[in-house]
Amino acid sequence: MAARQMSGKRPDDLGYTVRTLLHYMGMHKFLLLIVAVLVTISALANLIGTYMIRPVVNNLADGSFDTLFKGVLVTAVIFASGALSALGYTQTMVMTAQKVLFDIRRDLFSHIQKLPLKFFDTNLHGDIMSYFTNDMDTISDALNNSFAMTIQSFIQMVGTITLLFVLNWRLSIIVFICYIIMFWYVGYSGNRSKRYYRVQQEKLGDLDGYIQEMVTGQKVVKVFNHEEENLRRFYAKNEALREAGTGAQSYAATMVPAVVSISYVNYAIVAAVGGYMAMTGMTDVGSLASYLVFVRQAAMPINQFTQQSNFILAALAGAERVFRVLDMEPEVDKGRTVLTEIGEDETSCAAKGGLSSKALKDGADGVDSADRSVVAAGSGKPTEDAAHAGRLAWKKPDGTLVPLKGEVHFDHVDFGYDDSRMILHDISLYAKPGQKIAFVGSTGAGKTTITNLINRFYDVHKGSVTYDGIDVRDIKKDDLRRSLGIVLQDTHLFTGTIADNIRFGKLDATMEEIEQAARIANADSFIRRLPDGYDTMVTADGANLSQGQRQLLAIARTAVADPPVLILDEATSSIDTRTEALIEKGMDQLMEGRTVFVIAHRLSTVRNSSAIMVLENGRIIERGSHEELIMQKGRYYQLYTGMFELT
Repeated sequence: MAARQMSGKRPDDLGYTVRTLLHYMGMHKFLLLIVAVLVTISALANLIGTYMIRPVVNNLADGSFDTLFKGVLVTAVIFASGALSALGYTQTMVMTAQKVLFDIRRDLFSHIQKLPLKFFDTNLHGDIMSYFTNDMDTISDALNNSFAMTIQSFIQMVGTITLLFVLNWRLSIIVFICYIIMFWYVGYSGNRSKRYYRVQQEKLGDLDGYIQEMVTGQKVVKVFNHEEENLRRFYAKNEALREAGTGAQSYAATMVPAVVSISYVNYAIVAAVGGYMAMTGMTDVGSLASYLVFVRQAAMPINQFTQQSNFILAALAGAERVFRVLDMEPEVDKGRTVLTEIGEDETSCAAKGGLSSKALKDGADGVDSADRSVVAAGSGKPTEDAAHAGRLAWKKPDGTLVPLKGEVHFDHVDFGYDDSRMILHDISLYAKPGQKIAFVGSTGAGKTTITNLINRFYDVHKGSVTYDGIDVRDIKKDDLRRSLGIVLQDTHLFTGTIADNIRFGKLDATMEEIEQAARIANADSFIRRLPDGYDTMVTADGANLSQGQRQLLAIARTAVADPPVLILDEATSSIDTRTEALIEKGMDQLMEGRTVFVIAHRLSTVRNSSAIMVLENGRIIERGSHEELIMQKGRYYQLYTGMFELT
């Protein structure tokens, strides 16, 4: 269902798209009712005012100036009321359109945040942004310009045809035939351009995505002198958009000229035939004058209708893309176990949860004695349980409290991003509280994938991952991720101050906590050397900072969250060895009493790990402490001594 995979054909379910859009508009029924009433008044005023030409002209012909003056005055009042109504409905429609757009944007942003990570992995960021920009703009144009105008044009078309038959049914047969020709051509052009509008929206999103990628990666582009190649690819995408836009606009652009031309022919024929009928007494002069004005104006509502159809077609194409995203299945979360604060009264909490007060305090009793055949290394004594034990606990649906310690157990796990190809095979490991577990191996061996299963970015296909003896699939994702701290290799900083970026790990963190976290990450010294210190603004994803400084802030952001389990995915990959040594001293304090998973290419950073997992092709081929693996003289030994290089 990815947006980039949509075909350029007619919308699969145009009716659904229209119904969904009307659903959002229906949230503001009262305002739309006001618009409908004012539009109706404006359209009827125009029709009645034109019809008033008949008595005015007839009174003029009869020489009744008193009646003529009254007729002119009434006509002026009618047209004035129509003008005021038009002003009222345009302003009301603008306000209503913005409310509808607000609702759609709100739901779209909220829903996108609930989509699984696979959605972002398989869609260009620029294409996702296109939902909020290009597609929303087309919907906005249609709501602001087309909704009320379409209603008014429809009323005027129906009213004009009705009054034409009332004034002279014989002449109306000619007009009716011309109307049929007009509507046939409008329908023909609309069907032709509809497909091109759909393709146009898709190509526009594709081009936006490409531009964003190139702008973001300009340094890489310049390093490898790829400007010409990028320009060539841009030309190709721009040409595809031009072709789609030309196809859409070429058919749409012929609608108005064709309708105007047909209306001119119609007017000429009616004027000639009507003049003859007036001279022979088959109709009065006033009726003919009013009739000719109606005929001259008959093309206007049709022109308006055809013009608005362009906006409507583009809007439906954009709305379909947006609503398809809203229809995507959100990230499934069937977990019912939640993270809860135990509180100060440990005794009452123990009674409620069925655990002893000592168990809640120590976090050591009642631990599931899992099969130690899958223990990570068998060496390296775990430290004391994290300070979180006795303060936080997992609350199961039956009310049982399980102390939060940070035990993670993989039991014969298989996983693949695609069901047809497994990435991990029979992964089993056991991380006890306080242990530091390291993963090493070639690129693509499955190191990061393992950590993605802990925080449930993805769910396992076979086997299980348990956290403190609870299957992670039974834990609510928000609570699970709140208990984990992750430092990714690709850091991302948000627009705001440095303090705000660190506080992102804990939104209610005090300034003292922020500074303490920065000291742990060894970021405090460089932050204080900046012109505004912790109040220094970060822009463009931290472009005003070095890569190493950005990574230090990412580590500080995790430190301020104070999680019981840490996942460090190449957290020091962009930091020089001297800074890395200083960070490791601070990280030792951060990691104390916590379960830590480390992914690293620098083997020097994993020597002090409780257990080291060597992965190859999604399998653990070696496990043990640094000393044990060196003694085995296997793959790790080759990696460490330089006999085999990581790629």
